[in-house]
Amino acid sequence: MKKKLFALLLAAVMVLSLASCGKKAETPSTTPDAPATEEPAAEPTTDLPLGYDPETGAEAYGPYYDDWSDMTDDELYEMALKEDTVLNIYATSSKMLKAEEPFEEMYPGLDLVVSDLDSDEVLSKAQIEHETGNVTADVLQTKDVNGSVFYEWYNQGILEPFYPRDICSHIEEGNLKYSYPLYASQAFWYYNTEAFPDGQPIDSWWQIIEKDENGNQRFHLYTKEIGQESAYLSLFASFINHADEMEADYKRVYGKDLEYTYDASKFNFEVPENNAGVEYLWRFTQAEMTFIGDGDELVLAVHNSTKDEPALCLASAGKIENQEESGYNIDWCIDLKPYNALLNTESLFVAAGTDSPAGARLFIRYITGGADGQSGGLKPFTKVGNWPLRDDVEDKKNPAKLSELGARPNDIDAIYAIYPDVQDMWTYWLNQKK
Repeated sequence: MKKKLFALLLAAVMVLSLASCGKKAETPSTTPDAPATEEPAAEPTTDLPLGYDPETGAEAYGPYYDDWSDMTDDELYEMALKEDTVLNIYATSSKMLKAEEPFEEMYPGLDLVVSDLDSDEVLSKAQIEHETGNVTADVLQTKDVNGSVFYEWYNQGILEPFYPRDICSHIEEGNLKYSYPLYASQAFWYYNTEAFPDGQPIDSWWQIIEKDENGNQRFHLYTKEIGQESAYLSLFASFINHADEMEADYKRVYGKDLEYTYDASKFNFEVPENNAGVEYLWRFTQAEMTFIGDGDELVLAVHNSTKDEPALCLASAGKIENQEESGYNIDWCIDLKPYNALLNTESLFVAAGTDSPAGARLFIRYITGGADGQSGGLKPFTKVGNWPLRDDVEDKKNPAKLSELGARPNDIDAIYAIYPDVQDMWTYWLNQKK
């Protein structure tokens, strides 16, 4: 089969550069192929493509419903048995490997092959296959925190949207705007519960970088290097986009208007004046902080801190497991104002040009719970720090519901527009630290 032959050659192909931005390619047909003797399939129920047309400026976002969206598992399974029955899944989580055996048992005749890759590999392989016309992948799992996948892969026609209507009815539409989600995660600031037995010592992002009357920083700060972490940098970009909320929260906390102190004259791009998000970025780069690449070591630093020398760290939600596994005195700071974090969603896409269009969609339905949420596909991803986005799937692992945490969906459209400039500001100001 074409997919298997190409897999042997794939390793020898060099990564090709992205095509320059231009008019978006015609949206690939997402209507199942019909036998030649039958009438052509009906047009999709909506003519809005998922993505952005840079030539016309037209924007259209999900959920995107077409003829595939209303097909049942049984209908897709029947069609999948008539296609290439080997389904190749490019995944960014080793947990996807646990889906192979139960999926094949549920759908005899289909062979699931999962490749555990990092996000860059998923996207580069998909790009190579698309540009050479030898598509091996059927389903791709990846995360988009700054808009690069949405704008640069959808617009190149490398990915196709799939939104199963019945399942999407159980997911808030704000979480369907840019892709079809598998689950959500986020980062938290952690504090030491022994040093602060009455609960978290902060309720605002401004308090993280707060100084006392002597000019001393209130907390020791530990984090990964934010400029090298696209999810964290996207969060700081969102503060710039929501500057009015950042400004209002400063006044709530300190009872006075924010004073703007940043100097943007060194940049060769326009930086907004009197923007509370930019001011926060500037002040944060000048704070004393320690960069640690390992999340377990980040929360250990907080565990080792004291009331007299308090510390906070920014780390993924899943590191809370050290609370029970290692006995760490740590907990999340939740519901920080103006918002706690951005939701980072692991999403699923159909590879454009797949030989198994029905099988790919059947797998996506399976891995996200199926029609009733009971397929078992979500089970490998059910852990502390991951939140299911379906309202009919119970979250038994996390100590708090997603609605209680104060996070909001990631508006990658607005972040994409300023992300490179924010990255430049972070790097320059960090290097200018006094």
